[in-house]
Amino acid sequence: MTTRNGKVIVDQTISADGYSAGLNQSEERPFGDDGGDGWGGRLHSWMFDFGDENRAEVDQIGAAGAVIMGRNMFGPIRGEWDREWNGWWGEDPPFHTPVFVLTHHAREPQPMKGGTTFHFVTDGIEAALAQARAAAGDGDVSIHGGATTINQYLAAGLVDELRLHIVPATLGAGVRLFEGVPPLNLEHVTARAASTVLHVTYRVLVTPPQ
Repeated sequence: MTTRNGKVIVDQTISADGYSAGLNQSEERPFGDDGGDGWGGRLHSWMFDFGDENRAEVDQIGAAGAVIMGRNMFGPIRGEWDREWNGWWGEDPPFHTPVFVLTHHAREPQPMKGGTTFHFVTDGIEAALAQARAAAGDGDVSIHGGATTINQYLAAGLVDELRLHIVPATLGAGVRLFEGVPPLNLEHVTARAASTVLHVTYRVLVTPPQ
């Protein structure tokens, strides 16, 4: 879909029925009711457990030259920035690269330890992508989520590759990937089954199915 050296990649964990988060998201449970305990819940336990079984995929997620995320992924605050909040990840977030947060409310960039700086973009998904591409250079831009943000980029035809991590559970309700997205023509690239997750990569082709 692009002629640049770097790709625009979606990296997202979903349930078998396509949900990236359950109902009742909160500061204590950012992924809502997904049947698991702890910060990452059931959907994201594959990233933190089972030793090195999923190390290649975790390293791949961290290899992007820049990251885009929605405000809901950055934190639970809505409206004006009337509370000090620098993300879920503590003083040294795992990105180690510029992160562009989509929001309707302006805020100065927030540098963190380890090379992460959060930039807050108020003029839409294409502006965020342009800034992320400039920051990434020839590297990839990774759209981390949540699903609502990813769906906007998919609907606009701005994604080159989908890397989905499918957990063998259904949620039945919540925030769903592909909601409101026109039909896509995907080319299978890779698939690898681990103990608690299936890693699948698709290339997004230019022409959707008729």
